[in-house]
Amino acid sequence: MAPASSALLYAAGGVRSFVIGFTGVALGLYLAALGYDPALVGGVIASGLAGNAVGVALVAGLGERLGRRRTLIGASVLGAAGLGALAAAPAAPFVVGLAAFLGMVNGMGRDRGPAQALEQSVLADAMSDAHRTTAFVRYSFVQDMLGACGSLAAAVPTVVEHRFGLALVDAYRATLGGAALLSLVAVLLYARLPAAGAPAAAAPHPGRLSPESRRRVAGLSALFALDSLGGGFIAGSILSYWFFRRFGLGGEALGPVFFAAKCLNAGSYFAADALARRLGLVRTMVFTHLPTSVILLALPFLPTAGLAIALFLVREAFVQMDVPARQSYVAAVTAPGERTAALALTSLVRNVGWAAGPALAGVTMTAFGLGAPLVAGAVVKAVYDVALYVSHRGIRPPEERS
Repeated sequence: MAPASSALLYAAGGVRSFVIGFTGVALGLYLAALGYDPALVGGVIASGLAGNAVGVALVAGLGERLGRRRTLIGASVLGAAGLGALAAAPAAPFVVGLAAFLGMVNGMGRDRGPAQALEQSVLADAMSDAHRTTAFVRYSFVQDMLGACGSLAAAVPTVVEHRFGLALVDAYRATLGGAALLSLVAVLLYARLPAAGAPAAAAPHPGRLSPESRRRVAGLSALFALDSLGGGFIAGSILSYWFFRRFGLGGEALGPVFFAAKCLNAGSYFAADALARRLGLVRTMVFTHLPTSVILLALPFLPTAGLAIALFLVREAFVQMDVPARQSYVAAVTAPGERTAALALTSLVRNVGWAAGPALAGVTMTAFGLGAPLVAGAVVKAVYDVALYVSHRGIRPPEERS
């Protein structure tokens, strides 16, 4: 891959991540401003993530055949249209939920959509085994830094409210509409990519998995579904809603907190790269991820906002170190030509888990208390870590076999 093409992918992913970082904080607060109760908040977030899952499923089956560049452009246009519709929709929950679904609106605060799966496939095909994880680290770093800036921008609706005298709901509508327009920048960047053919070492049937890869992807998908279910309980919009209800923190306070969290995420990726070289990809995933579930268990029981924010940030310094390792591992255990399908399928099951998690979080919060989703998410994620290590510690990528 030419350096210019890599830069275009990094830039497009960064723009998309900025918008998602903003949405991950602002969406829950916007829905609260509309007067939605926790169950409705969870339902709308789940609807957007369900749409995201459908988009990823389409990429898994059709991405290679339609062409990566064309599919990237189409997904970006649809996402921008959906976010704009969400901003303009009346307050009726059904209408808002439908707009979130059709636009694949991501309330997780992290990019795990159809465009990301395609970008990762292109990067993996272009890199050698020795440099693959480093490429994913750089890609994830750009995404999280821009996502951090998007989280910081969640303070903008409050500024707009005070500066222009708008109602808070209208301020959120205006800024969500602006985010929709910004996301179209990715379309311009994708249009400059060269039309990519099939990889040189492609599988006999591009877009399909061999029997061996199918078994591996199925096993990983089951585990990732469990992890994402736990993650759905603690989606960015759920966490922002929890901080708001528990401590009265609004966007002007939570924007900087989530900005700091994503900066910590991004910085940790380089440590993950170094650890992967010493420990291997699976050990890096598990050994950095499992302790964060223990930290999460304590969060609901802290008495002050300062302590809760401090512990949350400690968790964020470690919790995403598994991300580039996981993406690199999926690419490593599948062949070129299979990677779009493999990365999209593993992303799909994560989206399904995320779609179920926020809805369950809203119901759990209503039934068992404000902190219940955090406890549930921590337990589910811990089970995933143990299961991943037990089942995959012996399946090593090519660079670890020498």
